[in-house]
Amino acid sequence: MALVLASRSDTRRALFAAACVPIETVDARVDEASIRDAMIAEGCSPRDISDALAEAKARKVSAKRPGDIVLGCDQVLDFDGMVLAKPADPEDAMAQLAALSGRRHMLHSAMVAYEDGEPIWRHVGTARLTMRQLSPGYIGDYVARNWDEIRHSVVGYQVEAEGMRLFAAIDGDFFTVQGLPMLPLLSWLTLRGIVPT
Repeated sequence: MALVLASRSDTRRALFAAACVPIETVDARVDEASIRDAMIAEGCSPRDISDALAEAKARKVSAKRPGDIVLGCDQVLDFDGMVLAKPADPEDAMAQLAALSGRRHMLHSAMVAYEDGEPIWRHVGTARLTMRQLSPGYIGDYVARNWDEIRHSVVGYQVEAEGMRLFAAIDGDFFTVQGLPMLPLLSWLTLRGIVPT
């Protein structure tokens, strides 16, 4: 039995490596935008959207990996009940960061485990982040300096790098902020006997 992560995220892969948990990675190739947009149109909460996207990824890869445990994950930014996505371009990143400046938002990081095409575990971690009041000049400089790294991140920041300067306060698990609720996941993997204690 293999542990498979339905993601090609370098950040998530690095978290498993840091925890000394061997994992294979497979790109799930689901149409996240269509799922997200349909759920927003139905009035679903950002938390439920993150859970549904994580499940869609796990389900798709699990269908091709019988006998393995497949982990699907996704992160959604919740700004006053509105879902903000990865920026389309630097201008979009600057606009989103300007909207969040001086305000509080939430990150929902979902993880769903599948085995033989069936869900067997799920968790959604939530972190609350308060952004500093940012000047338009700093926002523009930040995006220009970091675009290659932040363009794949929700809204366009990474707290593990220069993005930490954007925040006045973070309430929640740092792993959840990075998009992978590692502590609940490691507890579950330990109970299953997949990770030794």
